[in-house]
Amino acid sequence: MVAAATVPLIKPRLGILAGRGRFPVLVSSSARDMGHNPYIVAIEGEADQDWSGFDHCVLGIGDVAGLSALIRREKIGTLMLAGGIDRRPRFRDIRPTWSSLAAAPSLLRTLLSGGDDQILRAAIGLLEKQGVQVVGAQTVAPGLLSQIGPLGKLGPRPSDQADIAAAEQAALVLGQLDVGQGAVSVGGRVIALEGLEGTDLMLERVAGLRAAGRLPRGRGGVLVKMCKPDQDERADLPSIGPDTVTNAHAACLSGIAVEAGRTLVLERELVVTLANRLGVFVTGLGPDDERGKR
Repeated sequence: MVAAATVPLIKPRLGILAGRGRFPVLVSSSARDMGHNPYIVAIEGEADQDWSGFDHCVLGIGDVAGLSALIRREKIGTLMLAGGIDRRPRFRDIRPTWSSLAAAPSLLRTLLSGGDDQILRAAIGLLEKQGVQVVGAQTVAPGLLSQIGPLGKLGPRPSDQADIAAAEQAALVLGQLDVGQGAVSVGGRVIALEGLEGTDLMLERVAGLRAAGRLPRGRGGVLVKMCKPDQDERADLPSIGPDTVTNAHAACLSGIAVEAGRTLVLERELVVTLANRLGVFVTGLGPDDERGKR
């Protein structure tokens, strides 16, 4: 088990900035189960779920003024970010408050040249200037975090350890560049790095390499996902879900290894069912895993 982190106090009312995918729904439902009445701020052009069962509104990705007014009206004291964002906000999308105008030049530089983690830190800073506390989604959905060891019936074989070690180191170096969080190794050699396209499209590239004969079909390989070094864990934790398992299998990989306690496993039961059926291992890596020291 991973040691539990200190859970920040959630001040009423909880607001959830929702991007694309099922993750915001899982977090919102978990928050409701904990007794919260979350207010969902669906990001225009990104959120793709039905929010009719929750108090909600739709706001543009850069509408700081609209969000500030909403925070006051709904008495929101805590905000969390959940879900994917496909596009960066353009500067013309930004509707600032008077208090946030001073940060505009710095924000513009970040939008033009910053990595994803830099942009998220800037976004969190803007949110905190509205007088709210920003917390990670794992605060209300700790059950989504991966644990050490296999999730399903299968675990990595001794022959997989070289792939795990190589892909882990590559993912950490990639994270230092603020580019991505995942890497694939086959036969102890890193053959794919996650870029802006995301994990699923990276795995499609690996499947294409297999189909073209660039990779031997008889050798599996491993996908590893890690937090970026010094990542702000309040947003954009690495995540896997059913599609990750399906795409890893399509790429003829042996398995998936993720950083335990710092990676989200979405729709865990379906992930385990698929992994068992397709013969793909899914495992959480601890700091003292047998692959050796980092």
